[in-house]
Amino acid sequence: MQEKTMEKIRVVIHSPDHLTHLGLANCLDGDKQIVETGDDKADVAVIVIENADISTMKELQLLRPEAATPLLLIVGGRWHADISAAVEQGVRGVLWRRHFSSTSFIQAVRAVGSGGGYFPTSLQGALIEQIVHTYREVLAPQDLTASGFTNREIDALLLVSEGFDLQQIAEKLHYSERTVKNILYQFMKRFNLHNRAHAVAYAIRSGLI
Repeated sequence: MQEKTMEKIRVVIHSPDHLTHLGLANCLDGDKQIVETGDDKADVAVIVIENADISTMKELQLLRPEAATPLLLIVGGRWHADISAAVEQGVRGVLWRRHFSSTSFIQAVRAVGSGGGYFPTSLQGALIEQIVHTYREVLAPQDLTASGFTNREIDALLLVSEGFDLQQIAEKLHYSERTVKNILYQFMKRFNLHNRAHAVAYAIRSGLI
């Protein structure tokens, strides 16, 4: 039986000096699933920086091959950037240069290249704290979740997906039928959805029901 060929992860490297670039490329040569490539074909962009701050985050976008290309940063100095803003700008992994190893580099490239993330514990903690703060101070007071759905919308769509009609949903949620209709209508209007079935499918794809 022929072994299935694994799809390669294509990586572009941006480094301020040739020796660092060469060292990172040599690390990649040790993994058969990863290959160095040009900007236009990269699955992951590896960028070496000294410090992470507001100006650095802006400069990263100039090095990003495409809007959807995930970034893996190798940071030599300190982190002074908003971690949630960095994630929003495409950063999916961070390695401290002082703790760098070929093993951790390969693991990070594989994680980011497969759609995951790879962050030091300290940055994971900072990101969790920002998520909690945003939920408590911004989203919860407006009955919103991080997805942009309200809790009422999620409750109503879950019951629609289970086959309940408007009257049954109204009874279960202690709303009027008119309120349920309005909840579903506003949701469909906001996300440009055609009908309730389309709304349920959208919620399922978003992982909310």
